[in-house]
Amino acid sequence: MKEHWLKADWPAPEWVRTCVTTRQDGCSQGLFKGFNLGTHVGDELNHVLANRAELARKLGCRLAWLEQTHSTDVVEAAPGLVEEADACWTTETDVACAVMTADCLPVLFCDRAGTRVAAAHAGWRGLAAGILENTVAALGVAPQELLVWLGPAIGPQAFEVGPEVRDIFGSTAAAECFTPSERPGHYLADIYQLARLRLQAQGVTAIYGGGLCTVSDSLRFFSYRRDGQTGRFASLIWLDSATKN
Repeated sequence: MKEHWLKADWPAPEWVRTCVTTRQDGCSQGLFKGFNLGTHVGDELNHVLANRAELARKLGCRLAWLEQTHSTDVVEAAPGLVEEADACWTTETDVACAVMTADCLPVLFCDRAGTRVAAAHAGWRGLAAGILENTVAALGVAPQELLVWLGPAIGPQAFEVGPEVRDIFGSTAAAECFTPSERPGHYLADIYQLARLRLQAQGVTAIYGGGLCTVSDSLRFFSYRRDGQTGRFASLIWLDSATKN
């Protein structure tokens, strides 16, 4: 892995490997300058494919990409196919579940025994609709046996939303996750706390990460809220056969 890529800080088994790429290095140019991994944002396709190929080489595993649509669909990871879903899971070694973000919340999952992993793309729409709940269900183990890590996303000082977003999440979330912003009738939302509440309601208690803001860290992260048209970075998780065996 590149030294500036990030890893989940959580007590997972050593063969559960994670990686969060940054925008540093890479061959993309202009609005997408750096290590853009999104094929759907307007970047030159050959640049994106070169970045993806380098990622696969550095990680030494097969990558399972998704066409993300802010849905609640969860699929089994399938390298070589691009499935329309917003989360994927696997029990197969050396297959990396990948999600791409540029302000939405990437969420990584594994069980305590290190037999299965998953990655989910959770914007506010997906959170409200149940993408995390569906991912927990797809993993097929008791929620208390899961470890969850929340990756870099838009921070609570940057995520301004209207009252319609607050109302979707209900009164408990409204009280804990939304504070009035300087603009009348608008709120600052804490996407990390929204995710924690949804996971805790499912019985997941081992939740780590949170606190890295994509908007305020232009050196490391692409941010749609900050820049508009921009690239995407990836959060990945896989079971490493060399370490496991």
